[in-house]
Amino acid sequence: MTNIGENLINLREQIPESVKLIAVSKTKPVSDILDAYNNGQRRFGENRVKELLSKKDLLPADIEWHFIGHLQSNKVKSVIPFVSMIHSVDSFGLLTEINSEAHKINKIVNCLLQIHIAAEETKYGFSLKEVMNDLQTNDMSQSRNVRICGVMGMATYTSDRTQLSTEFSYLRECFDELKCNHFITANYFKEISMGMSGDFEIAVREGSTMVRIGSLIFGER
Repeated sequence: MTNIGENLINLREQIPESVKLIAVSKTKPVSDILDAYNNGQRRFGENRVKELLSKKDLLPADIEWHFIGHLQSNKVKSVIPFVSMIHSVDSFGLLTEINSEAHKINKIVNCLLQIHIAAEETKYGFSLKEVMNDLQTNDMSQSRNVRICGVMGMATYTSDRTQLSTEFSYLRECFDELKCNHFITANYFKEISMGMSGDFEIAVREGSTMVRIGSLIFGER
């Protein structure tokens, strides 16, 4: 039986206090999430809207929900009222939809731009060139109900630590370039969401400010 409390203690000993731990609770029952909550965890990540909606009302209201999966525009309205951050903004069309729905309820939604850093083409995300071009051609000042807080990336599923380090380093470079060219005065542009159970140590070393960890907390799916 998985000891969630002990797993969280072990992780907190390995992760610097400055790095936020997002407990990835997708596919896990409410009882497991509550166990983690009772052991001090407050930030949880889900990647499916339907599953998140089925869980949130059964759990404490002060949980900080992070949406970490691919978000379809037609499902934005469902998560906007309560989600703390959307990690997976992979198009300016999606960003526009988030802004529109957030405006209707007078809320500012924290978002991360998902950058494609993996060798696998199946993963979502902008190229850095696309982001730079879109930031130049889109009037971001009109998107007053979204706050772009940084970037997110998903590395290649591989045991090659050199490749992982290279991909995470590249995401940090993307963050730095965006910060210098578009967000130099934005003190909220400070997050780099990268690193999961198998590679978080490398990600932290390369500058991650948020790690998304599931199996090291809740056990294998």
